[in-house]
Amino acid sequence: QVQLVESGGGSVQAGGSLRLSCAASGTVFSVEHMGWYRQAPGKQRELVASVDTGGSTDYADSVKGRFTISRDNAKNTLYLQMNSLKPEDTAVYYCNAEVQIHYRDFRLYHYWGQGTQVTVSS
Repeated sequence: QVQLVESGGGSVQAGGSLRLSCAASGTVFSVEHMGWYRQAPGKQRELVASVDTGGSTDYADSVKGRFTISRDNAKNTLYLQMNSLKPEDTAVYYCNAEVQIHYRDFRLYHYWGQGTQVTVSS
């Protein structure tokens, strides 16, 4: 069993910053592609940013230049530094990871964190 535990959400005023963390634990041999998604009330879940094992990143246009995704492979931990936050960034943020659970099992399993609320007030 694999768990993704997120932390770092909260409430902040527009222009402020927050840092989200997501730690993978349990039956983990390796963690491959990781990403942050968000879902605002009444909207579909959308990709915010992603990073592969080599450190290549991808961002939604709406967060480019404001958010930075990073990972610590030794700790199987994903981060999202969010700066210059806007009210439209308000959402529940979810961590997603592709996990290889055993060195003999080459399948990748997708896991989601429980979500962490980010609220930005104007």
